[in-house]
Amino acid sequence: MKVLGKLEKDFGTWFLIFSSFIFFVLRLPSLFEPYWYGDEGIYQTLGLGINHGRLLYTDIFDNKPPLLYLLYGFFNSDQFMVRLANLFFGILAVIIFFVLAKKFFKNKLSVYLSTGFFTFMLAVPLLEGNIANAENFMHFPLILGGYLIFSSSQKRNYKALFASGFLIGLAFLFKIVAVFDFAAFFVFLLFSDLNFKFSKLINKKYLVSLLDKTFLFVFAFLIPISLTAFYFYISGGFSYFLKATLFSNIGYVGYGNQFIIPQGLLILKLLILSLFSFFVFVKRKSLGPEGIFIFLWIGFSLFNAFFSQRPYTHYLLVLLPGFSLLIGFVLANKKWQNFSAVLLLLVTFLLFKNFNFYDKIVPYYKNFLNFADGKKSLSEYQGFFDKRTPIDYQIAEYLRPKLRENDNVFIWGNNAQVYKLLEKLPPGRYTVAYHILSYKDGTEDTNKGLARNKPKFIILMPNVKTYPFSLLEFKQSIMLYDVSIYERLF
Repeated sequence: MKVLGKLEKDFGTWFLIFSSFIFFVLRLPSLFEPYWYGDEGIYQTLGLGINHGRLLYTDIFDNKPPLLYLLYGFFNSDQFMVRLANLFFGILAVIIFFVLAKKFFKNKLSVYLSTGFFTFMLAVPLLEGNIANAENFMHFPLILGGYLIFSSSQKRNYKALFASGFLIGLAFLFKIVAVFDFAAFFVFLLFSDLNFKFSKLINKKYLVSLLDKTFLFVFAFLIPISLTAFYFYISGGFSYFLKATLFSNIGYVGYGNQFIIPQGLLILKLLILSLFSFFVFVKRKSLGPEGIFIFLWIGFSLFNAFFSQRPYTHYLLVLLPGFSLLIGFVLANKKWQNFSAVLLLLVTFLLFKNFNFYDKIVPYYKNFLNFADGKKSLSEYQGFFDKRTPIDYQIAEYLRPKLRENDNVFIWGNNAQVYKLLEKLPPGRYTVAYHILSYKDGTEDTNKGLARNKPKFIILMPNVKTYPFSLLEFKQSIMLYDVSIYERLF
């Protein structure tokens, strides 16, 4: 009863409850969105493939680590359930962010403002927080890992160090860009000794102590990654695992970072990050542990967001925790207030100049309320998200009665979500046309899959390159708007 009494008197507790409730309300419409988002369609198809016995990467392919696909598979790629998990992870992220902010700031206004900003920006679709992308599931383990690493730096706690590294390793298995959060926290461990002098490095006892805590953090980070790699090694899919999580991403990053030389822009960004980190090291006594942590996290997160040099909205989610803490730091630290405010404005300018934001926030909620109130038809509601979404549903409605359990389909297009609507899998390893065309073995693998699985229907979507495979055994069954559906003759 005394605990409940204290909670009742604690404004922070009520603020957190209110923030979590607001988050839930703002995210609620995301649970009822149609199957429309292309990347989710790929994740859904891979989740189905895993549940049907296909080995990830070897038999069904995408270029991310496995945890996201396993999560989709766990929920049988049911969008409502995956989005509900996304909502749940979001609330956990809000809670642990509040705890972290309280640890950083004695100024309560800084705690409430930074937490409120984080909650709102994560809840609304502005940064695509409503979409069940990997970035959303990474927030909770990364922020909790950050809290543990900061706590253990103030008072040596080996369990916290280990747990932090392990959590960030799990985040890495959602998306490899978590390596930049790992790097930020690792550098923080090195910089957290405010009385550090280079002369200390010749002191064996100090050096052993430094290596002791950093080794444990790195070792724990590598455990889930190593176990995953070992699994794919013994299952025979290690080369495809490396291709998905490493080699394909190298090419992806290289495409946007060409500047004078290959990866020239990436080298320039790395140089800027190094100079900023050196500045933090020089000013570490003045900044204090909180300032060091926040500046390093915002620096590495900004590098993360610009890493591939592509303007995808959900990339901004990786920057949100550090950016939100920087807002609190502006108010909490008078000594660094001007510099922090300038840094905040500079980061904001770079983001607005280089990234796309989802700008239909009010229409998004209005669309949901109008549909819930019966003022919009199902087709109109679906069409709000993408004008082609109602067509995808009509394709599925047309084909479902004609498909038996063992019948297969092939979609020549980039809307893999239709596979989920039909509860079917692609004939080959790749789920969408742009993957088939961009990977060296894409056309050959798909051609073999077509010969092996003999789909009953082939669906040719518009605005895709000319269909490169044979249609000799098929006849056109129907033309739905601008979609050609072919049916096997024998």
